[in-house]
Amino acid sequence: ALEGLPRHASTHAAGVVISNKPLVEYLPLYKSQKEDVITTQYPMKDVEKIELVKFDFLGLKTLTVIDKTIRLVKENRGETLDVENLSLDDAATYARIASGDTNGIFQLESSGLKELLRKLKPETFEDLIAAVALYRPGPLQSGMVDDFINRKHKRVPIVYEVPELKDILENTYGVMVYQEQVMEIAKVLAGYTPGDADVLRKAMRKKLAEDMLVERTKFLDGAKKKNIPPKKAERIYDLMAKFAGYGFNKSHSAAYALIAYQTGYLKTHYTVEFTAALLGSDMGNTDQVVKYINECKERSIPVDPPDLNRSSKEFTVSGKRICFGLAAVKNVGDAAIDEILSVRAAGPFTSLIDFLSRQDSRKVNKKVVESLIKCGAFDFTGEKRSALFGSLDAAMEMAQGVQRDRDIGQKSIFDVLGNEAAPASKAVALASGSYPDWTDKETLSFEKETLGFFFSSHPLANLKSELELYTTGPIENLADKQNEAEVTIGGIVTEVKEVT
Repeated sequence: ALEGLPRHASTHAAGVVISNKPLVEYLPLYKSQKEDVITTQYPMKDVEKIELVKFDFLGLKTLTVIDKTIRLVKENRGETLDVENLSLDDAATYARIASGDTNGIFQLESSGLKELLRKLKPETFEDLIAAVALYRPGPLQSGMVDDFINRKHKRVPIVYEVPELKDILENTYGVMVYQEQVMEIAKVLAGYTPGDADVLRKAMRKKLAEDMLVERTKFLDGAKKKNIPPKKAERIYDLMAKFAGYGFNKSHSAAYALIAYQTGYLKTHYTVEFTAALLGSDMGNTDQVVKYINECKERSIPVDPPDLNRSSKEFTVSGKRICFGLAAVKNVGDAAIDEILSVRAAGPFTSLIDFLSRQDSRKVNKKVVESLIKCGAFDFTGEKRSALFGSLDAAMEMAQGVQRDRDIGQKSIFDVLGNEAAPASKAVALASGSYPDWTDKETLSFEKETLGFFFSSHPLANLKSELELYTTGPIENLADKQNEAEVTIGGIVTEVKEVT
């Protein structure tokens, strides 16, 4: 075996190395055969050692959701929103966050965080920054979170070892939550420079024993020069060492809290538009779509099924209603949607034949039309889905004839007669009586096939109260349970597979 060689080349998703000269003057580069991405051949730590800087540029899907919401608000209400300059003391937004009603709000969606928010009841932006920083295993297990909450709600008195700590720790009720606070204490109480304070932060964060001993002596000597009593200085250093292991950098937490606040504000004041944007960004994730649609039902926000005369590519808003986007329908690709929307610009569709005769059948083929019928996108015609589906072959044949006549400039008797002929054309294509209605079960199973979930109802809808009574809770909440917890769930068995 060849030992000591790199097993494979891995790429850091968001890491970008920046230098003042062409990178080849500092280190070897590598280009993958599959991807057109150039990476450094040195791993991350070695890049730091040769004094290059690695920046992490995070792309957040939430920023797209915010952007879509702003666009929908403009289209639906004519308002121009400036989320970068929102007032950060909107009481309604904090009330919603404090209630734990945070589905779709950045970073605040997990059931554990919802519980923390209900206990903490954030009222200011500083509280929100702290909540993002505190919800991690270290602070939760160390009792730091409970201490923070009790001090905020004045159940426990806030005591500062020395008066100088008040200015640094007042915003976090005397608890050391951020790495920046540890650095500030070292600067104020022991005369550290900003660079030295960062060395101390790293030693504490990574629990480097040797470095911690050196820093302890340095801190106590510095504190002595500042006339801090030795016993208090020791206690403060030990507290710093204890909390620095859990400390979070405030700059990171504040940036996340800002996006959390912006999404919370949009959810509070522009609920319909924000939910439509969320649905649009999670179209490929059925679980998320179902979660947000259920939330719409609870809030009495109507969500209309796909409609060929009203739907756009993505989810849109009309007044207080959300209209399903065509891109969420399975088997209906971008090319088909673009064709449908460009043809519709000339006028709404009046029937199945009208729709078919105006499309390019290479882009909008039979499979696409079947999916659109099954999900209810043709319900505007007033015809039964079963009849539309059953007569599709005949309708396609007739539509091709209309297209051929149009191409050679020949008018049919229906064109001459005008609108009076429309019912005749419809009657030829749809022998409606000969196609019995789909049963509720069939209708729902076709919706699930084309949308990924039951839309107009649910096979278990009439058992909702029994399910709530006998189950531990929804399946989506199981991830938050303790390992080896016993739970009862309810649902429909869709497949059984026996394995030996």
